[in-house]
Amino acid sequence: MIVINFKLFPQTFGDGALKLAKICQSVSKKTGVKIISAVSALDCSRIGLPVLLQYLDKNISPIQAQKNGAIGSLLNHSDHRLKPGTISQILKSLPENFISVLCLQSLGQAQTWAKKLKPTYFAYEPPELIGNKRQSVATVKPEAITNIARELGTIPLLVGAGIHSKSDVVASLKLGAVGILVATDIVTTTDPEKELLKLVSGFKV
Repeated sequence: MIVINFKLFPQTFGDGALKLAKICQSVSKKTGVKIISAVSALDCSRIGLPVLLQYLDKNISPIQAQKNGAIGSLLNHSDHRLKPGTISQILKSLPENFISVLCLQSLGQAQTWAKKLKPTYFAYEPPELIGNKRQSVATVKPEAITNIARELGTIPLLVGAGIHSKSDVVASLKLGAVGILVATDIVTTTDPEKELLKLVSGFKV
């Protein structure tokens, strides 16, 4: 599984968001690897494909989001941090079958407040590696992936921050993750389809 956070890059606004979402859908159908786009609430309804929202808060209703095409949302990612109490309230308010991907920064968060919650997925993203095009969480903090996956038990784990190669994907899966969360590597490339196919190949090993 690959979740692609479109973030706030100019190339993922409006028509750019629609174009990239269609590329993600095409690669997913072609390869059989589940790929989900995480888009701005402003672009959610116009894309017309199943997508995640980039975030939820008190001003965005998950029920309204679902009616506008969202199948779920990221929570607590690097651009929109939330307090643990707020995260708990949001999770309790989600409609049935609404996917939640709760982002964590550290093993400490997994060991304290996070393991008390029940999102659909957790995602581990050490902030110092986000956007890094040379190093990744899989190469710099492999032991953290294993420890967090063990700490969180049966809830599946995605990993992100610097993921940019087939070997990153292969390592992440071997360390206990079920998929990856990426942004910069796909959104800023001149050929997102080619880059996606490279990452997808890591699931075929």
